Amino acid sequence: MTTDVVRLTHGGGGRMQAKLLDEVILPALGARALGAADAAVLDAPGGRLAMTTDSFVVRPLFFPGGDIGRLAVHGTINDLAMAGARPLWLTLGLILEEGLPLDDLRRVLASVQAAAEECGVRVVAGDTKVVETGHGDGVYINTSGVGAVREGTRIDPAAIRPGDVLLASGDLGRHGVAILAAREHLGLEPAIPSDSASVAEAVAALLEAGVPVHALRDPTRGGAVAALQELSDASGCRLVLDDAAIPVREDVHGACEILGLDPLHSACEGRFLAAVPADYADRALSVLRSVPVAAGAVAIGRAEPGEAVVIRRLATGVERRVILPAGEQLPRIC
Repeated sequence: MTTDVVRLTHGGGGRMQAKLLDEVILPALGARALGAADAAVLDAPGGRLAMTTDSFVVRPLFFPGGDIGRLAVHGTINDLAMAGARPLWLTLGLILEEGLPLDDLRRVLASVQAAAEECGVRVVAGDTKVVETGHGDGVYINTSGVGAVREGTRIDPAAIRPGDVLLASGDLGRHGVAILAAREHLGLEPAIPSDSASVAEAVAALLEAGVPVHALRDPTRGGAVAALQELSDASGCRLVLDDAAIPVREDVHGACEILGLDPLHSACEGRFLAAVPADYADRALSVLRSVPVAAGAVAIGRAEPGEAVVIRRLATGVERRVILPAGEQLPRIC
């Protein structure tokens, strides 16, 4: 009997997922160059388009700050925004488990519609399948998204240069902790809400202000560490974080201490990381803070020459390498 099988850790955004992508999925599709991208940018008649696809298997379906419907819309829109695109259209694929209450389905679909309207996108196509009881966790959602890329926009992690400033659009690690607390009925009071939100407005504001954004990444599965390691690998730069500057809410920090988790490994669903030239960092922060979803934007570190690693520099001056986890601390978070 073979032991070479898919495991939960292969979907966690860590080393096991990277290995699966690099050794199995991407070579089979001839798409190795697309492996680290949130969305593909494609030349089309009349301009450039960004396209992405994503699947959502979160449990529970409803949680403080959102539900699987809003999460699906926000997650897809955010992947398009990370390519500098203005989101336009979504598709919606539903895999429903036999026995799902129709009231729950109606609630999920109402959230999809409300989130799409809030974000100015349209759901233009879809599909529905039903699987037997015990094979679907209620609802799984697959989405695809298409957006228009602003002329002259070239966002590429390989463009990061030593001296670039690393920005976070707000507090980190909240979504993963919110899901864990809801799933395990931890009874936190008040409940920690997910940060699920669209970041497209904040990214558009940066680009409209003329900030030459070198790279963008949303820290979903694997959290900020996974996102930063992708940026480091693509650019060949050493990314150094100022530990004191990393924004983590007090309740998230406290929950992580109790549970033995690192907030930088915990997912966000309404935050992004950016790399911008040092001369533009203050302008970028001012622009971001003018947009509600990014009002808590801060500079968290810099790119330096050296080995492609992520370093956490403590207040004492001690430097610690931040290691990508093998799998996922918190399964079924998105």
